[in-house]
Amino acid sequence: MKRYIAQRLMQGAVLLVLVAMIVFFLGRLTGNPLDLMLPEDATAEDRAALARTLGLDGSLFDQLVIFVKNALQGDLGNSIRMKQPAVEAFFDRLPNTLVLFPWAILLGMALGIPLGVVAALNRGSMLDRAAGTVAVLGIAMPSFWLGVLLIFVFSVELGWLPSGRMGGPAHYVLPVITLGLFLVAGFMRITRSAMLDVMDSEFIKLARIKGLSEGVVIWKHCLRNALIPVLTLWGVFVGNLITGAIVTETVFAWPGVGRLTYEAVIYRDFPLLQAVIILKAILILILNLGVDILYAYVDPRIRLA
Repeated sequence: MKRYIAQRLMQGAVLLVLVAMIVFFLGRLTGNPLDLMLPEDATAEDRAALARTLGLDGSLFDQLVIFVKNALQGDLGNSIRMKQPAVEAFFDRLPNTLVLFPWAILLGMALGIPLGVVAALNRGSMLDRAAGTVAVLGIAMPSFWLGVLLIFVFSVELGWLPSGRMGGPAHYVLPVITLGLFLVAGFMRITRSAMLDVMDSEFIKLARIKGLSEGVVIWKHCLRNALIPVLTLWGVFVGNLITGAIVTETVFAWPGVGRLTYEAVIYRDFPLLQAVIILKAILILILNLGVDILYAYVDPRIRLA
């Protein structure tokens, strides 16, 4: 186990370096932040002075060297627009994003897993096709389109729910549905596929031969083993939530990390964008490592070297 964790940590370190390099260069392809911060009639002296203040006066290689040197010391720079450490800005917004995740995951599991079980038990029936349609729609619908559609129906036309911003419980409903529908589709498809595999297993046939009730066979033996691949993909789904929150939080004006990422791109806030992407990558790596370790304990057939 220790050897496996060490290998994963080394792989994660290499991946973080690649992520940092990619976001450093791609961020600068969006343009120069001086063009947004200075008026059109700004003089060359004004541009040079502001570039020097922001650390943008050196060559791209010089900026990269400074970025790497500071990052190794835990300093990811200060936000150009917010005038505060980029790491601090990230963790200020992170709780606002994390409050959405448990409800989105709960929605995905509460609907997706039972739908997957029902679809597997009724393979080829109308119920199976209906569940498959839900899965296809959940995966195919872009989150920005779904969010706008929900706002139009439930906020504009019906007036039942607020259209955006962070507030009371009613403000959570539409963002959670937007984030959770993809999870419903994902959990449903994985559960159905895993259930079909388990139902054809020899130990399930043996359980039926012993005279166990169908309910015990399905919900205790089949579902318990079918949830193992669901657990594996749980980390992937949460990673998708972290990235999908960018669009969802922008649509609903939710003051979380996703909207912070969008603002960093729009305002060409290079230090903030670099910090947000790197810290998100760290969270995803830690999450997936934890899921892999948990997977070894849940499934006794697996032993990590």
